[in-house]
Amino acid sequence: MNILITGGSGLIGQSFTKWMLHNHHQIWILSRNPDSANLPAGVKGVQWDGKTTIGWLNIFESMDAVINLAGENIGGGLWTEKRKKRILDSRVLAGRAITEAFQLAKNRPGVLVQASAVGIYGVESDEVLPETAPAGKDWLAGVAREWEASTDEVSDLGVRRVTIRTGLVLSQRGGVLPKLLLPFRLMVGGKMGSGRQWMPWIHIMDEVRAILYLLELNTARGVYNLAAPNPVTNAEFSKIASRVLHRPAWFSIPGPILRAVLGEMSTLLLDGQRAIPQRLLEDGFQFRFNNLEPALEDLVRSPKIAD
Repeated sequence: MNILITGGSGLIGQSFTKWMLHNHHQIWILSRNPDSANLPAGVKGVQWDGKTTIGWLNIFESMDAVINLAGENIGGGLWTEKRKKRILDSRVLAGRAITEAFQLAKNRPGVLVQASAVGIYGVESDEVLPETAPAGKDWLAGVAREWEASTDEVSDLGVRRVTIRTGLVLSQRGGVLPKLLLPFRLMVGGKMGSGRQWMPWIHIMDEVRAILYLLELNTARGVYNLAAPNPVTNAEFSKIASRVLHRPAWFSIPGPILRAVLGEMSTLLLDGQRAIPQRLLEDGFQFRFNNLEPALEDLVRSPKIAD
């Protein structure tokens, strides 16, 4: 396949690109700085500004699929009003540019994979959350709603559109896992806040495999949760990480301290969603890592190509 990716320099984009190159697919990545983006050999980097179709429409019509992962890292700094605007704009403006490209193209790619997050379900529920669960009302849920809506009109053109609501992607090469495991390595690991908050996790290998599965499954349309079938609470994560790393889990950080230090961004650590991949399982996808302990053991001891 010829695949165009936005946000290809992020954790998911890099891992997916390496996997696809290994399996002899062709990858084009839209990047603000393709010359300095450290793209893998064989990838074609294309300049773009993150908000318009200038400079890349000429290659769009030769693509079989588009994967829109563009969006500023929500955990990269405190949520000032200025930064919250950048987080939202980086997602919405990129999505609108992708939509415009589909509208202008005479020969359209057959499928669009639109990124989103399980944060769309909000933080007010302890219930199991399949794809049919309603959206939440907090700020992150609102960002996810607008992120998804930025490419809604692509479906009206007859293009197969798949929205992936991803949980916490576990990888040794970046993302949230190294930060979660660091306190345990320093002998100060333990739960955060009450420890009852849910952590809808997914091994990076399953994230990559699920995206490819949805690209190739011609009947796949609409929303899919990309999270392992068995989410864990933060307290459960702490116990499992302790066993895998052979480190104690005796230390805990009270919620009020995290809120005082991180402000509104503390929701990333103190809140969660009990999201499950109902539609993926119904469509026949088989996870390699259904449970957290073997997933952590695999990542800690033997990183794979997709990681």
